[in-house]
Amino acid sequence: RRALQLDALAGILPMERRDKLATILTDDDVATLRHLAKEGMGENSLRALASDLAYLEAWSTAAAGSPLPWPAPEALALKFIAHHLWDPARRAEDSSHGMPADVEASLRAGDHLRSDGPHASSTVKRRLAHWATLHRWKGLESPLGTPAIRTSVRLAVRASARPRRRKSKRAVTRDILDRLIATCQSERLADTRDLAIL
Repeated sequence: RRALQLDALAGILPMERRDKLATILTDDDVATLRHLAKEGMGENSLRALASDLAYLEAWSTAAAGSPLPWPAPEALALKFIAHHLWDPARRAEDSSHGMPADVEASLRAGDHLRSDGPHASSTVKRRLAHWATLHRWKGLESPLGTPAIRTSVRLAVRASARPRRRKSKRAVTRDILDRLIATCQSERLADTRDLAIL
């Protein structure tokens, strides 16, 4: 039945993920997504929200043995942070540091977890923001904006020491840079700005 409800979002959510999302998302989750689609939320934003919600539901089931509770207890949010932002050096010494092996195995088996090591801080922050947004839309008070959560995220990001990776595999070549500069030849302010950036 949930898969049929997700059909209403077929133009937004990829069809190949429909059945998988139907097994993870609750009826309330699907109703929320349908409401957002009807109210005009952007397609990419809705896709990202659905993906993050599916991940959070899968993680909660693996880590806590049940779907996401609404409102979420602060302890569950802290557990999410501890499972996703951890110190690889400490993990090498203590295998219980970070995400437990059984939770990791469950997420990998469901194809929800692909990366090794701690998550990128931007990914964790985005998922927490979507989780908080869903609380607001449900009219619930979210623990995700509390000082304890904000401090935990800030400290965990610092402790995880995940190296920043380049966005591009190769740097811009001189040829490409010259072509970009050639497009900034007018006296417009935008061209002056772009030239200064380049």
